[in-house]
Amino acid sequence: MTNAFDVIIVGGGAAGLFAAVQCARGGRNTALFERNSECGKKLDITGKGRCNLTNDCPREEFLANVPTNPRFLTGAISRFSPADTVEFFESLGVPTKVERGKRVFPQSDRAHDVTKALADECRRLGVRFIHGFVTSVRAENGEVKGVVCGGAFYSAQTVILCTGGASYPRTGSDGNGYKLAAALGHTVTDIRPSLVPLVSGDKLCRDCMGLSLKNVGVSLFSREGKKLFSEQGEMLFTHFGVSGPCVLSASAYTGGRFPCALKIDLKPALDEKTLDKRVLRDFAERSNRELKNALDGLLPQKLIAPFVARSGIDPRTPVNSVTREQRAKLVSLFKSLEISISGARPIAEAIITSGGVSVKEIDAKTMESKLVKGLRFAGEIIDVDAYTGGFNLQIAFSTAYAASRQT
Repeated sequence: MTNAFDVIIVGGGAAGLFAAVQCARGGRNTALFERNSECGKKLDITGKGRCNLTNDCPREEFLANVPTNPRFLTGAISRFSPADTVEFFESLGVPTKVERGKRVFPQSDRAHDVTKALADECRRLGVRFIHGFVTSVRAENGEVKGVVCGGAFYSAQTVILCTGGASYPRTGSDGNGYKLAAALGHTVTDIRPSLVPLVSGDKLCRDCMGLSLKNVGVSLFSREGKKLFSEQGEMLFTHFGVSGPCVLSASAYTGGRFPCALKIDLKPALDEKTLDKRVLRDFAERSNRELKNALDGLLPQKLIAPFVARSGIDPRTPVNSVTREQRAKLVSLFKSLEISISGARPIAEAIITSGGVSVKEIDAKTMESKLVKGLRFAGEIIDVDAYTGGFNLQIAFSTAYAASRQT
């Protein structure tokens, strides 16, 4: 078999598979290099195995959910939008549905259906799959010539790097793409974990390990007390700190700056006055109990003891003896239970990587390198990232679409 192609794509994840489909549909002889024995390992586990494909929102709302270099993506999102993503996958036999927060999922709730649809379409179009580790991208006189894999050289006029970031290295995205880009003279910005669990030494987290809180308000504050993020939803206490959807979203706002503070509103539907009345009512119904046994109507059992300890009130205090000032302290804690955050979990545990190849060195229309003709980028390898909700996969598809266009 020939080792000469029109296009070589390095990385068989979401961006790589999608780019391969687009290139092959354009009639170009396309090869897809993937180091794993199968493509789409990370795609298969996205959205807890359900695959949050995109977010059904207009462009401006989409870009508002991209904290890093959103202007760079304006054209790419316009040319291949969330609506285009839905249409594309439904044309491949993957019907979709829209859930809370405009998140789009396959109706089957199976991420592998998305991976399989992309891989099957690649095979139908004649894309050649080569399973091996690309050690270098070769360029001469400022033009890409091909790649080296397994000691063999494969030529192409266009090479698209879709190698992902440095998160979830067991799936293949271990940062190798950054090395390939840097070897060709590209600037790789500092990389750090994003959409990642947060670390806290707070005893309350250890005491509540395994407890999941639903429908709570989660706010993140900087060291200086500035509110950085606020969202209502679900979170989880762990042995190392906190995790869960709201915490992962909050982590994208830290900017890697610690310490910071997470404040939990345990009763976001109630203002303090209404909550105080609710506490009084519960105490009246449990008037003969001690405080430690009187909060079961307001808190999960596992949280009661740590919560009372945080209040500073003797847990053996009869509720009919709790003073107005003590009750005010309890209400304040319900509305703002503070957890000190000391850092983030390792990048290997992050959903995405923040940082990557500098957008200053990439043409925003074609995703082509400004340094090496014929070299293009798509997906997480680029210094763009977004919040949870399907935005990052859409970035992968939109940048892959741009990179696969012939100009």
